[in-house]
Parts: sequence; structure tokens; C-alpha cells
Amino acid sequence: MRRLPERGLYGEKDIHAVLDAAPFCHIAHLVDAQPVCTPTLHWRIGDRVYWHGSVASRMLRHAAGARVCLTATIFDGWVLARSAFNHSANYRAVMCFGEPEIIEDDARKAELLEVFTEQRFPGRWAQLRPVTPKELRATTILTMPLDLASAKVRSGAPDDPPRDCSWPVWAGVIPVRSKALRAEIATGVPAGVKPPKRSGR
Repeated sequence: MRRLPERGLYGEKDIHAVLDAAPFCHIAHLVDAQPVCTPTLHWRIGDRVYWHGSVASRMLRHAAGARVCLTATIFDGWVLARSAFNHSANYRAVMCFGEPEIIEDDARKAELLEVFTEQRFPGRWAQLRPVTPKELRATTILTMPLDLASAKVRSGAPDDPPRDCSWPVWAGVIPVRSKALRAEIATGVPAGVKPPKRSGR
């Protein structure tokens, strides 16, 4: 990491922590020589990251076997300094590079989708209408190892030079948190059925 290398983290725990906490990621790759960056949901099992979508997805069709960059970012707060130049943001981010592999086996797809669901809503998979073979055939799952990945993290107060610290303007951090709000029930749910438990991701 060349830009602000002191913020770089290369440990497995640091990389896994950001991927597990981020609600979604972006996949960047080339499609017909044009750059494309697509937001999608992801999950991690061990030292591999997974993402999925429709078999009709142009992103998934082109990503398999090609070089991609997967980026997951968590925005933690605004950092207000005494100068416009030193304003910043607190964040946690991971970049992963590799050549994704496509999961072909339908049974394995079902297992991976169960992990994806259970990581976010523990106990929900067993309550759901079972997935059908047609649905599995319509779903593409890609995976790649996390052997070429790094994290970058900024935290803490503004980095004002000493000469600016007496300037009479408010400076500090405005924390930002993303959280789930009150559940909104769908039409037709029987009375007494409670919303699922959340994992806190």
C-alpha cells in the first residue's frame, strides 16, 4: 500500500473482520473492454469470499475466470478538521484481487446459500420454503480465495497541524452507524409470527 501505508493492515483477522462486518461489496471488472463496478451481497467462509446472483447477470457471466477486484467498505464517521484540506472520514475497507471460480454443483450451492442466510438471520433457513432445483439452476455463485487482499482503516480525531489547533472552529468526529430499523411486516403473514433474529451484521 503506497498511499498512507500506515493505515494498511494485512493480517487475516483484520481482513476477515471487515468482510464479515460489511453488509455488501462492489465487484469491479472489465466487460467488453469497459470498466464495470457492481454492488452485490457477499459472505465469507474460512479463507474464501463468495457472492451470488442470477445466471442472467452480465457481471457474473463475465467475472468467472477473469481478474476482478472485490471491495468492501464500512463508513464509520466524518472527521472535521480546522482546514478543508485536513477533513477526512473514518472507515474500514478491504480490497481483494483474484480470478473467481463458479460453483456448478446444485447441492453445494444450496449449502452455501444456507450459510449466507444463517450468517445474517440465524435459524431462518429451516423455516423457509425449501429451495427448488429450478431456483438453484437460476442462481450463480462465485468464489475466490483471500490470498491477495489487504485492509485499510482510518480511525480517530482529525490530523490538524499544530499551527491550526488554535483556529476558532469546531473540530472532531461525527460518528456514523448503519443499523436495522423496526421490521415492516409483509402482507399475508399470519398473526403471531415474529420477525427473525438478526446476527448484528
